Amino acid sequence: MRDELTRLGVRELRTSGEVDEVLDAEGDTLVVVNSVCGCAARNARPAVALAMRHEVQPDQVVTVFAGQDAEATTRARQYFAGVRPSSPSIALLSDGELHFILERHQIEGREAYQIAADITKAYDEFCATS
Repeated sequence: MRDELTRLGVRELRTSGEVDEVLDAEGDTLVVVNSVCGCAARNARPAVALAMRHEVQPDQVVTVFAGQDAEATTRARQYFAGVRPSSPSIALLSDGELHFILERHQIEGREAYQIAADITKAYDEFCATS
C-alpha cells in the first residue's frame, strides 16, 4: 500500500520533523493520508496516480501513513485546522495553509476518476502555473 504511492514518486514522510520541513516550505503541496482501509483507500491511491498526469501540478506530493507512522500523521493533521482526523484523506496546502481537503466520507464509494477530478480541480484553482 505504501509502494502504490511511492513508486509514483510520492515522498513518504515518517516523522513530525519531516512533515514540518515540507509543509512549512513555500509552495503547493498535496498531502495524502494513506490508510489500510480497503473501501476508501483502494480508490484514493489510484486517484492520486491519475491526478499526477494533470497538466497543473503542486510543487510536491507527499504521504503519511495513518496507523503506521503515527507521529508524522498526527503532525500532518495539525496543518488541517478545523478538520477532524480522517483516513484516508487528501489535502492541498499552499505555503502551509490548507486550501482543499477530501475526507474519507468524500472518497468512500466513489470511483478513482471522480476523486481525481476533485483533486485536479483544486490544482487548477490553487496551484501556481509555471
